[in-house]
This record gives sequence, C-alpha cells and structure tokens, in this order.
Amino acid sequence: MKVFVTGMGLISALGNDVKENLGSLQNTKTGIGKANYLHSNYTSNILFGEVKKSNSQLISSSDSSAEIGLTRTTLLAYHAILESISDAQLSSNEIRSFDTGFISSSTVEGMTNGDELYSDVSNINQPSDYMHSFGAGEHLCRVVKKLNIKGYTASINTACSSSANAIMLGARLIKSGRLKRVIVGGTDALAKFTVNGFNSLMILSDEACRPFDKDRKGLNLGEGAGYLVLEAESNCLNKKKYAEIKGYGNSNDAHHPSATSPEANGPRKAMTRAIENANVRPSEIEYINAHGTGTVNNDETELFAFKEVFGKIPPYNSTKSYTGHTLAASGAIESILSILSMQENELYPSLNCTSPIGPTPINKIIDRIHLNIIMSNSFGFGGNCTSLIFQKAD
Repeated sequence: MKVFVTGMGLISALGNDVKENLGSLQNTKTGIGKANYLHSNYTSNILFGEVKKSNSQLISSSDSSAEIGLTRTTLLAYHAILESISDAQLSSNEIRSFDTGFISSSTVEGMTNGDELYSDVSNINQPSDYMHSFGAGEHLCRVVKKLNIKGYTASINTACSSSANAIMLGARLIKSGRLKRVIVGGTDALAKFTVNGFNSLMILSDEACRPFDKDRKGLNLGEGAGYLVLEAESNCLNKKKYAEIKGYGNSNDAHHPSATSPEANGPRKAMTRAIENANVRPSEIEYINAHGTGTVNNDETELFAFKEVFGKIPPYNSTKSYTGHTLAASGAIESILSILSMQENELYPSLNCTSPIGPTPINKIIDRIHLNIIMSNSFGFGGNCTSLIFQKAD
C-alpha cells in the first residue's frame, strides 16, 4: 500500500508558513540571527533560529485566547498543524474519525517555562497557569482536545530524530491497514533549559553555523514546528499529492550519549535500511538533506557514512544553515523542505561552507533539475538515527 503526503504545515525562522519558508530558500535567506523573544544570558553573544512571531501573535493566529497555560511549544504546534490540515482539506469528521491518527514529538515541551516550573515545585508562590504544562506529551494532549481527535495518538521523544520517527511510524500504521490517515510531525521552542544544556556541551556557535566546513564552530539552536498529513493511496485518489513515503530506516549507534561512532554505524545502517525498504538502488537517490548540524563530530561521521553507503555521494546540503537545529521538530521541518525541493525541481545551497571537509555540498541554487527520489537524515542524542526516502508523486 502506498502512502502519500497530502498536506503540509510549517513555521520556522525562515517563515510563518510553507510558502514563506520556500521563498526564503529560493532567496538563500537565512533565518539565523539575534533572538528577540528568548530570555537568556546567552542571547547577546549566541545566534539562534528564532520564529519571528511573539506568543501573543501565535495565540491570535491559532484562535487560542481562551486557553490558559499555553507554552510556546504548543503554540508553534497549533500554527503548523492547522496549516497542514487545511492544506490537506481534512474535514472535521475526518479529523474526528477513528481512522485518523496523530503522532507528534517534542524534546522541550513545557521547559520553555522553566522559571514557572521552579516557582511551582518550590511552592514560592501560588501555582502558575503553566503547572500542568511540564509533562511529556503536553502539546499532544492539547492538540487532541482542540481538534477532538479520537483515533490513535502517540508522543515520541528520540531527541533530534523524533519527528522523523513520527513520520515513519505514521506511514507504517497506514501500510499495515490500521489507519487511513495520520497527522505527523514535531514541535520545539527555544528555551533557557536547552540553551544551557547545549552550551555545557560547548557546541553552540557564536556565528551562523557552517555545516561541512573545516572552520565550523558548532550549531545554532532553532525553533519551529512541521506537520505532514499522510494518507493511504485509496484515500486520496482525487487529492493533491506532494510525495510518496517511499522508504524509511532506523538504527541506533549505541556509541555515546551525544556523538556518533567514528565508523558511523548508526547513520550507515539507517540509510542502508531506508534504501532497502524503499527497494531502490543507492544511485537512485538524487539529493540528501543531511542532518548536518555543523558540529565537528556529526559532519565528519555523516560524510564518512555517505561515502560508505553511496560511494559517489549525491548532491547534499544542510538546511539547518537556514533554520538552525530545531531538535525534535527538525525531521519533519527538513522533510517538508526536502519535498519542496522536489516539487520545485530546485536544490538550495548549504550556507557558509567555503572550505568543505569533503565533497562540496550544494553551493548555489540549482534549478530546472528533475528530482524523483530524495533522502532526509535525522540523527539524535542517544544514538537514534533515522533516514526517510521520498518519491515524487505520480
């Protein structure tokens, strides 16, 4: 059974919807810069990929003024999910159907409101409106209630591969006949907690990240949300189809909590399994949206894995040079950006790579190129690695 993407919703540092994100890519305009809404000791000297909307603006755009205790994580999810279901033209009856699932992911959740959490658990003041917003899956529960979703739901946290795994699980549920359609994706907002954590690892860059460049200094944290509507082929005969979920592969490097092995066991196996699952040859992959964080370890091991799996490496880039690293949301955001490349028959440059450590990533816009089969990689802390393969819809 084939599974197709029939709707997409996206908000990131590049733009507030799918169209704005595409426009930024086509103009090679990065979203990385100084943060305006994040309150941290590091906002003066560290760059971020921050969404250009305040919480109040997000509340207004998602018609959520009556809800209390909404975190930025949930607000970003609302924004992208509403766009995706509108794009897929899902009716309220379809959304409420038991044949419709919802699988979402986040690493941050209510930690965006860490100060309120400290106050609440310390009993310094009366509990804040955010008292019930700190648990895992909080944004998922909010969305389920807001949209009255009754079918299968799940929250995934495998760090930076989370929303890629949501896409994989959604496709598998449809292929197995358990569901007709699934809304899949992820959301993460910038937070002091994650900024402090990544800073302690000494992998945050004070300049725009430089994936695959020998002078790379680390990553830029970003925020955003990306959601895709997946539907069984029999359910979307008269619908717009962006792409087919052709294949997927998952593995675990089992080497280090925050680094892949020098042999890149996890990335190699994830890509190999995705290629086998898709029943294609490595040479048929025409473009790779790399995990490409801009850290020393990731870029070296991912390139090594490319050479081992493909021999001759296909055109590749890192769209994190535009959005920053959006953690759990990155797999879905980068899948959407990859699908847009395929839809537009364009490849966009990996920014800031002037002295590549290996084969040069895409360094200029390549247009009027036919793209049929593409790959998107997401590798997470804890060693979890996922590769997705998309094919242009007939």
